[in-house]
Amino acid sequence: MKPETKNFNLKSKETLLDPQIQENLSGLYGGFHSARIKASSDTADWEELQIKGREIKKHVINHLDQYLELLESNVISSGGHVHFAETAEDATQYVVKLAKKKGVKTVVKSKSMLSEEMSLNEELIKHGIDPYETDLGEYIVQLAEETPYHIIAPAIHKSRQEVSKLFADKIGTNHTENIETLTSEARDQLRDKFIQADMGITGGNFLVAETGTLALVSNEGNGRMCTSMPPIHVAIVGMEKIIPSMEDLGTFLRLLIRSATGQWISSYVTMISGPRESTDIDGPEEFHLVIVDNGRSKMLADPHLREALYCLRCGACLNACPVYRKVGGHSYGWVYPGPIGAIVSPILTGLSDAKDLPFASSLCGACKEACPVKIDIPRMLLYLRNQLAEGKNYPDQRSVGFLERVASKFMSSLLSSNKAVGFFLKAANLIATIAPFVRKPFPPSWTKSRESPTLAKKTFVDQWVSLDLDGSLRKKH
Repeated sequence: MKPETKNFNLKSKETLLDPQIQENLSGLYGGFHSARIKASSDTADWEELQIKGREIKKHVINHLDQYLELLESNVISSGGHVHFAETAEDATQYVVKLAKKKGVKTVVKSKSMLSEEMSLNEELIKHGIDPYETDLGEYIVQLAEETPYHIIAPAIHKSRQEVSKLFADKIGTNHTENIETLTSEARDQLRDKFIQADMGITGGNFLVAETGTLALVSNEGNGRMCTSMPPIHVAIVGMEKIIPSMEDLGTFLRLLIRSATGQWISSYVTMISGPRESTDIDGPEEFHLVIVDNGRSKMLADPHLREALYCLRCGACLNACPVYRKVGGHSYGWVYPGPIGAIVSPILTGLSDAKDLPFASSLCGACKEACPVKIDIPRMLLYLRNQLAEGKNYPDQRSVGFLERVASKFMSSLLSSNKAVGFFLKAANLIATIAPFVRKPFPPSWTKSRESPTLAKKTFVDQWVSLDLDGSLRKKH
């Protein structure tokens, strides 16, 4: 997927003017968000789980190299293959070369945001390999030739009427607005693909280092079919998804599932530890784990941004965010939308192009409150805003003009001095008395509905002194 992060302002305006998408997005707060609140409230030890989960992620990220080595060793000992991909292109080429070597013609895919990050479907098609998304939401956006709109619900921007028309146009079904019928139509289309598939490609919610286990969470069963039916299973996972032990997996499954959908447990939790053994009734003949960096090491190296790697991709921050609930997923212009996307996308694609994303927040803190591992998203957004203003690290060159920097330094010096502020206010008051039109503030659009108030003739400090000449009031305080 080619990043279009520089188009945030344009895309968000289009979304705000689209009544259908606004109606669809309005369900987030009363749906996923409310369900998360209820599930977390009903979990007696929720606060302890959050603290424990955060500490585990912090520990793993601080010792990531050791856990990656342990994971690799255990996957290989179970008969699997491990490939470390420094870039998205490296990961894509590994998958394409493997598919061509094995004569793969058809691929079934379970939902994977990382495969979107890699533009994997497009590359497979270029080499004559047909990829089929099998998650219902992903299947819909693939037919529509669009990108996912939400981390958990990729097609949340589509109404049932739009899906009905899409199915009629693309796969020749009859028009119907019945959701069960539409789901059944998609299932009928995909059933043969599972049977025909030469390769299954999935993402991964967690990688357990001590056992070399891949854990997948889903509600549709397609993930389990992608991992058990095709002869080759390829899992593409970001390097930050690793956790130490199976005991820790229990903690994270509760945090992830209840934060994502409000369920106590999802319909399917699938765990894969290598290819099929002789005693297994199903499973792939080959298992390949592709562990991807693709810029994550930039966040790892920056102590101010490392916390972003704790993310479980539950989508809770999107559902809580008042900005995302109005501008939607496509406005962010890349794979990861919402508050966490406003941090991750600029670092992985280039902050100079995505400079509007860190400002796509009111800093209300709803995202931090909703996060199952208490990621301080507002702090990191402020950090990126500072980087943009100062031109430090991201990007290498300054991103604001000379005049803006001079004006900022002037205001900083002015506001740090009581005497300077007092002098400025007196001068401004004198000018406003002589020329009242200067009371209209800038930008000019403000003057349509407001004027600045008349400045007081005396500053607060002057008034305080004049009202309390004997100092008695100050002594009381």
